[in-house]
Amino acid sequence: MSGWTGLGRRSIGSAILAIAMGGAAIPSSAQEPATPPAEEQPAPVTAEWNKDLVSTQHTIAIDGAAIAYTATAGTMALLEESGKVRANLFFVAYTRDGVEDTSSRPITFTFNGGPGSSSVWLHLGLFGPKRVVMNDDATPVPPPFQLVDNEHSLLDVSDFVFIDPVTTGYSRAAEGVNAGEFHGVSEDVESVGEFIRLYATRFKRWDSPKFLAGESYGTTRAAGLSGHLQGRHGMYLSGIMLISSILDFQTARFDIGNDLPFVLFLPTYCATAWYHGRLDESLQRNLRATLDEVEEFALGEYAQALLLGDRLSAEEQSRLAARVARYCGVSQEFIEQCNLRPSIGRFAKELRRDERRTVGRLDSRFVGIDRDAAGDGYSYDPSYAAIQGPYSAALNHYVRGTLKYENDLPYEILTGRVQPWSYGRNQNQYLNVAETLRSAMTQNPSLRVFVANGYYDLATPYFATEHTFNHMSLDASLRGGVSMGYYESGHMMYIHGPSLAKLRGDLKAFIAAATAPQP
Repeated sequence: MSGWTGLGRRSIGSAILAIAMGGAAIPSSAQEPATPPAEEQPAPVTAEWNKDLVSTQHTIAIDGAAIAYTATAGTMALLEESGKVRANLFFVAYTRDGVEDTSSRPITFTFNGGPGSSSVWLHLGLFGPKRVVMNDDATPVPPPFQLVDNEHSLLDVSDFVFIDPVTTGYSRAAEGVNAGEFHGVSEDVESVGEFIRLYATRFKRWDSPKFLAGESYGTTRAAGLSGHLQGRHGMYLSGIMLISSILDFQTARFDIGNDLPFVLFLPTYCATAWYHGRLDESLQRNLRATLDEVEEFALGEYAQALLLGDRLSAEEQSRLAARVARYCGVSQEFIEQCNLRPSIGRFAKELRRDERRTVGRLDSRFVGIDRDAAGDGYSYDPSYAAIQGPYSAALNHYVRGTLKYENDLPYEILTGRVQPWSYGRNQNQYLNVAETLRSAMTQNPSLRVFVANGYYDLATPYFATEHTFNHMSLDASLRGGVSMGYYESGHMMYIHGPSLAKLRGDLKAFIAAATAPQP
């Protein structure tokens, strides 16, 4: 199989995997001849790549100022060196009109996660000029759904390109190409990285300050891209925005023998119980003060107890179970039955079992109704159920009605068609791309990182993210380049109005700091 246009044949091999997982890239000169044989010469790129692009003009008011912008929707063809199309990636770009000097205008490449998610959530929830209307009280919005101007968009401070990886949105592998070739950690980093390179080249944005913004698994992708773009293309980033981050998968896998998640999820269990009024009076007074207490306990007595395993005495187990139960808003008996280790599904089912209600995973403020109240685990995630309908309807209407882009393929909002997802050399170990990010920051000391955390996020808990960054071994000179924000919402904190407003302010300040002249 040929590599991408402009890349050598090694690009899908070990060198790219090394970059994506944090290692060093092998120099091109050590892998391939300086000039490929005649039969491998790249085919010229024609104008066919933009044959379905549609541009429309719009205006939005942000902070009292009218922002005129151009929206461009369509697909970008990713080519083999032979000129054959391997995939077509759908994207929507928003660029501010009247900008003559792009060297001072940031551009942010944005994507969600899954794996298998389109970019619809960040597109119509946070960054784009339109947003889906949601209820701040964590109750579902009845259809039909509304799409309104997003006064919290960051289009005033950056252009945005929303990317749908292969098999998500309208993006598809080309005819005759196995889509599975794109469904993996390194394969995904390479294809999205190639899109970013092509976009920057074709739309003349190499001179712009460049940012990445990813959510959930999209933060995994962003960390991988930080090394890939830098090592393969010499594309240095100004900043990375991580929304609900997961870089080290050991922090979130409730596997037998892996006690780390139980420690790191405990503060979010407590925040969830606090939101639902299930804690005793002394713990209900102040969320942040309560979480400080729980965090200290989690890293101290609780972590030590889990490390002792069966050596923990029955008396100590009972004492610890009572304290864990107090912080989780559940019974001591339940914690003892879990051997001090309540998983997400068990906790979500137990917290309001007496009311036959289950709390959400993506956002534990939401509640759902299962068929019965006897089991453990989810029959469905009520928080995802509450957002899937509004975002799906809004996107499908918006693309044709406002952006004037027509495509009869189903827009894959969040699909299982990318499974099985290949973890490459990590098949028998936990994926951890934090080292990739550390390496990129070391080689590019100007690279800044912002991490947004929702207190009610049971998918990527804030304490697990803090643990990851506290174990990156960042040099002291680089630690100031990482900043974090906290929001009283869940995984998609922007569906909560007050959190959305706060997040906009935090991200606007982050972009300004990342593009300010360096001493």
